[in-house]
Amino acid sequence: MIKKILPDLIAVLAFVLISFAYFFPADMEGRILFQHDTAAGAGAGQEAKEYYEQTGERTRWTNSLFGGMPTYQIAPSYDSTVPLQWTQKIYQLFLPTYVNLTFILMLGFYILLRVFGIPAWLAGLGGIMWAFSSYFFILISAGHIWKFITLAYIPPTIAGIVLAYRGRLLAGGILTAFFIALQIMSNHVQMSYYFLFVILFIAGAYFEDAWRNKTLPGFFKASAVLLVAALIGVAANLSNLYHTYTYSKETMRGKSELVQTGNAAKQTSSGLDRDYITNWSYGIGETWTLLVPNFKGGSSAAPLSQSETAMEKANPMYGSLYNSFPQYFGSQPWTAGPVYVGAFVLFLFVLGCFIVKGPLKWALLGATFFSIVLAWGKNFMPLTDFFIDYIPMYNKFRAVSSILVIAEFTIPLLAIFALKRVLEEPGIWKTNKKAFGISFALTAGVALLLVIAPGSLGSGFVPAQEAQMLQNAVDQQMIPANELSGILANLAEMRGALVSADALRSFIIIGIGCALLWLHSAGKLRRSLTIAGITALCLADMWTVNKRYLHDDQFVPRSIRTETFTKTKTDELILQDKAPDYRVLNFATDAFNENNTSYWHKNIGGYHAAKLRRYQELIERHISPEMQAAYQAIAAAGGEMDSVDASKFRVLNMLNTKYFIFPAGQQGQTVPVLNPYANGNAWFVKNVQYVNNANEEIDALKTILPTETAVVDARFKDVLKGTAEAYKDSLSSIRLTSYEPNRLVYETDNAGDGIAVFSEIYYPDGWQVTIDGQPAGLGRADYVLRTLYVPAGKHTIEMRFDPKSLHVTESIAYGALALLVIGVAAVVLIARKKAAQD
Repeated sequence: MIKKILPDLIAVLAFVLISFAYFFPADMEGRILFQHDTAAGAGAGQEAKEYYEQTGERTRWTNSLFGGMPTYQIAPSYDSTVPLQWTQKIYQLFLPTYVNLTFILMLGFYILLRVFGIPAWLAGLGGIMWAFSSYFFILISAGHIWKFITLAYIPPTIAGIVLAYRGRLLAGGILTAFFIALQIMSNHVQMSYYFLFVILFIAGAYFEDAWRNKTLPGFFKASAVLLVAALIGVAANLSNLYHTYTYSKETMRGKSELVQTGNAAKQTSSGLDRDYITNWSYGIGETWTLLVPNFKGGSSAAPLSQSETAMEKANPMYGSLYNSFPQYFGSQPWTAGPVYVGAFVLFLFVLGCFIVKGPLKWALLGATFFSIVLAWGKNFMPLTDFFIDYIPMYNKFRAVSSILVIAEFTIPLLAIFALKRVLEEPGIWKTNKKAFGISFALTAGVALLLVIAPGSLGSGFVPAQEAQMLQNAVDQQMIPANELSGILANLAEMRGALVSADALRSFIIIGIGCALLWLHSAGKLRRSLTIAGITALCLADMWTVNKRYLHDDQFVPRSIRTETFTKTKTDELILQDKAPDYRVLNFATDAFNENNTSYWHKNIGGYHAAKLRRYQELIERHISPEMQAAYQAIAAAGGEMDSVDASKFRVLNMLNTKYFIFPAGQQGQTVPVLNPYANGNAWFVKNVQYVNNANEEIDALKTILPTETAVVDARFKDVLKGTAEAYKDSLSSIRLTSYEPNRLVYETDNAGDGIAVFSEIYYPDGWQVTIDGQPAGLGRADYVLRTLYVPAGKHTIEMRFDPKSLHVTESIAYGALALLVIGVAAVVLIARKKAAQD
């Protein structure tokens, strides 16, 4: 038994060592990456984290950003996933952070290749080919860890599918269910969605094979098992999936109720703008980065002045300019780096298109083409429009360039199939000379062309926006007009040098790889040494490219995490206010691109990719203009709020913005400004103005006084019992007596039946409201707030965020986990019985 699994154990150990080596010495010193998205997530989740530490319970609502929102995509943890989290740690061998990421990426692809019958040494090489594609390390650098982990679990998911179609129904079904469960728990639906297309291609290949061999009953039986497995994996994460789905309809990913005029062509059925969906589209020519990483220069974050290769061509006359220009010169708004799959890996893939036989080859080739063309996005709109308009859920996701993860999967998979055949049939070099020649020409030949003429396959080295920026500098007399052409020419020369140098590098790598294959076919190099040589070649190639985008200098001491959220004097002064609930607006930073404020306070602003749609519309129509007006008015008054016209920021007051954080003195210094005009936690109104649509509702906020009139959609008329004029006098009161992020308690006193408006964000599902313990209906007022009909007298109002759907989905999830455990037990018992018989 040990002898049988020894190669696999060695491969796993090699993966561990490689992972430790890549992150050395940061992994040994305990240093971490702390990027924008990581910091944003920590800030957004701080209130929920503190609540869990204090109570042992999870809150599904936080008031720490955007006035309040569900935590479904901030802290998507559910009790039912705890067993999965433990199995995940076991699968990751309890390895340190970052080391575990590259390890599971290699291991997952290794499992897939072993299921395909690939020998352990070749499968190990395949794991390296897949895992060291540049995009994955760029994801780590950017802090997109959920996306990374989801991708790591996709190859073993497909391994389960392959097992089932090869007749191992129970093992295949369990493997599929288990990794689907882990994949969905990793919480990046976009990546899982993209790989559904790959699964369809692969299933199509097996269907074609079954049809030809007249084994369709077996195919349909396996498909049924896999369907059940998928349902179990999905059900184990039903709480996350269901609440993400319902939440998405209320976010920017859902369709707006506002009627947009003059922009209908850009709207989609989901409400996302086409420009938003396709803003990050891979350029058609940019696709050559699969072969030459610097084909478009590399990263937007790296200035030209940091490239030794580029600076060798720099003209000293323009040296001061090169810090202002990035190395990247493609068509994307910004990029952290290219998608590079390895030069020799790409050669093997192209070779596989000729020498690998069977429907699976065509499935992988089709999926690769599909991925590349869809990644072009706005650069190939006929296909993109078709998918946006007709393919379910495609229009829910932005950054279409990320669908290139499919090509990053299919290319090394077909490459390993090709390499396996070359190694097993040394004579194939002679019988398929044309295939080798064409593959060499399409990869090494193209690379050599780019060495000689780096601009031959691109659209120029200076994007239009940069040329315009330079022209503007000339118009403003910042640059002499007679120097413009020289600057443009020198920029082109410098970036051309980047392309040429990397193209030469790719040419040499392909040349070395082909030499190793030729030596093997000529009988001059043993198979084991050939595999070892190619492994070293591919690892050295991709490792060095990845180090451009994820290197040791980016790792910082863990103390930086706490330093990022160091409490300022302004924070301390605001936190002295012990009122249970109020909001803060930070003028000293980009209010909607940071969560440092959210770490300490309940924030009007914040950063999250899926904020509530109505709040985003309120930002665009009211909050942003009011912020500008408030800043100017407060600054002009020297911070003396008594002389400030509060009508300039009525919506901010409606949201109970009690404090403004203002920049002061030296850079980074701030002061708190108390806003005496904030409306408070809740108030009674005299009038209810019913409107018929969202446009009327949001526009009415320009004219009403929120403390006197509530604007309510006519759909909530019954909830407010049709009230148009409500009772309110000088003695009417409503005050917040108890605050928790998911539970608010108010005491009210009103001589007549009243309409109360709460400065809390309305969400249609989950808030349970009672008046003196009796259920009450909750409505929406003033576009985003909550409103309630309150009978005359003294009452206790309680609002608790406790979605009933959560209890239902958790019960189903536990049931699915039980089925998964039973299935695993069955596989183990069958395996032991078979081993005993052997």
